[in-house]
Amino acid sequence: MSMLSVPAIFYRPKGREEDSDNAREKFQVPESDHLTFLNVYQQWKRNGYSATWCNEHFIHIKAMRKVREVRQQLKEIMDQQKMELVSCGNEWDIIRKCICSAYFHQAARLKGIGEYVNVRTGMPCHLHPTSSLYGMGYNPDYIVYHELVMTVKEYMQCVTAVDGHWLAELGPMFYSIKDSTKSRQERKKIAEDEKSAMEDEMKRATDLIRARKEEQEKKEAAYIKRREIATPGRSEPSTPRRTPAKFGI
Repeated sequence: MSMLSVPAIFYRPKGREEDSDNAREKFQVPESDHLTFLNVYQQWKRNGYSATWCNEHFIHIKAMRKVREVRQQLKEIMDQQKMELVSCGNEWDIIRKCICSAYFHQAARLKGIGEYVNVRTGMPCHLHPTSSLYGMGYNPDYIVYHELVMTVKEYMQCVTAVDGHWLAELGPMFYSIKDSTKSRQERKKIAEDEKSAMEDEMKRATDLIRARKEEQEKKEAAYIKRREIATPGRSEPSTPRRTPAKFGI
């Protein structure tokens, strides 16, 4: 992030353009310009933040000092928010995915050799000749970029190759994954089968609820019948009592 806060870190002095380009190639990470910048900073740090080292590699020392200052400010903000500073080590795919999470709205897909189109707008865009991906030997299917520069062509500045599934995962409001292995008729049939299965399950659940309700009503009716109390003042008819005959002596 701090490396993106300065206009440029490399310079090409007149008459030494080839030397400058060769020095720049030593830092290039084929999959990402962002990681190339990270590599430059790490190498500068290993060399004690040396100004001489920067001059030897055609790097602006003032720009790098500004980068270091911005990085320190970001670190202080993290400390204030009590955020733990954790390194991913050499797992740079984690960094690429983080970059994708920030730039998924500026994604492009491969259309031709070195030619891309914005996934959302369809605008054509091209890799800049100074990009690490330009001379990689192959073009990744999906990339994200920091900004678009309009010159003779629409050139993408600071590009990183990403996985298409990352775009769908991190930007679901813009992207989704299409299953190209099934035809439209097959997908339609699968959807209809799923709908039918859901309706059958709903019917079974409804029938079960109705059966339980009927059973409960029967139990309540039987209970009420057992608890019935006779009305006071009424008695069941019985056999009339007969007065025994009296015999005299």
